[in-house]
Amino acid sequence: MDRKKILIIDDEEDFLFFVKGNLENTGEFHVLEAPSGKKGIKIATGEKPDLILLDISMPEMSGEEVAKRLSKIPETKETPVIFLTALITKHEIEDGGISNIAGHKFIAKPIATKQLVAAINNTLG
Repeated sequence: MDRKKILIIDDEEDFLFFVKGNLENTGEFHVLEAPSGKKGIKIATGEKPDLILLDISMPEMSGEEVAKRLSKIPETKETPVIFLTALITKHEIEDGGISNIAGHKFIAKPIATKQLVAAINNTLG
């Protein structure tokens, strides 16, 4: 089976460790990680992931800024992004109709691995 390459860009080390381990344990994904937006952009440009999981709230550069920069780079402009955040709840997303930012999907943390895998597979088709 061809594993999909996923890049997680998040400043929370525990979250990176947890999500990477859980996604790789499914056998469906090869997971790359970046602890900052700048490193994430560098990795994304070189590795060309199939999908990027991107924290919205990070020091130095917000997830929205990272997504804007990635959209201007030929190697990453078509790469789907799923935004992740703990700043707003799943309930607020559903009630407020907030399902995407700049055309990208939006998921509230924490999220169960099964739901995250479904969202990734849904996005990748």
